[in-house]
Amino acid sequence: MYTQEITVKNEVGLHARPATYFIQKANEFKSGIWVEKEERRVNAKSLLGVLSLGIVQGTTITLIADGSDQEEAVKALVELIENNFGE
Repeated sequence: MYTQEITVKNEVGLHARPATYFIQKANEFKSGIWVEKEERRVNAKSLLGVLSLGIVQGTTITLIADGSDQEEAVKALVELIENNFGE
């Protein structure tokens, strides 16, 4: 299992288009991937799950991956968030 905390800095948080990019990136990996906010954990490959967390600008989340490509998965998602989802 590989985990990393990151703070979402883009203006709209993880809603609609950024969430779609996030899920598409998560689905490139074989590992199980989850997003945790406070005490809630959802599947990072589920649009409804990710949107249900209500992640806004300034929210710190934990990315958790478990599987053969867990480290690469978390690093790719962190990079996507740090680059403001390519926007």
